Amino acid sequence: MLYLASQSPRRRQLLEQIGVVFRVVDVDVPERRGVGESPRDYVSRVARDKARAGLAALQGPGAVVLGADTEVVLDDEVFGKPADAGDAAAMLHRLSGRVHEVISVVWLVSAQGEWSDTSLSRVHMPALDEATVAAYIATGEAFGKAGAYAIQGHGAKLIEHLEGSHSGVMGLPIYETARLLRAHGIIPA
Repeated sequence: MLYLASQSPRRRQLLEQIGVVFRVVDVDVPERRGVGESPRDYVSRVARDKARAGLAALQGPGAVVLGADTEVVLDDEVFGKPADAGDAAAMLHRLSGRVHEVISVVWLVSAQGEWSDTSLSRVHMPALDEATVAAYIATGEAFGKAGAYAIQGHGAKLIEHLEGSHSGVMGLPIYETARLLRAHGIIPA
């Protein structure tokens, strides 16, 4: 049985979208970047830790757990979820007129082993004025989202160009996830 170690409704929706049957296992994993840890290593570690925590919580035979993490990165700085409206505005102003990366990593963990896949996207955000940033924050979408925006909602208006995976920027790269699940017999080839 496949379990998703995530509380994200977006990840649930994306798995459902491709017809994957799964259950959710709630995990609580600290998301703090280690000193000297690269953004890619950090995102991968958190995704793996989520999957491992899910497997440990289940302690059942045949359980396979999918863990994922997605972060926005600019100039080697990881932009997590904003603490408040001021933090969200600061993030969006830093991303304004720049190209940033979105790293999304998925891990599949079972008693038989651990496997991963990674999606790297480049997001071009146009220059954003104060009114645009304030109006977006007022939608409430900025909260609980890495980098303070949701590409699948009103945040799509903030994206000039995307090179990479739309679903990866949302939080679960569908192509890479399906490839991982197929390779390990979770979904048909």
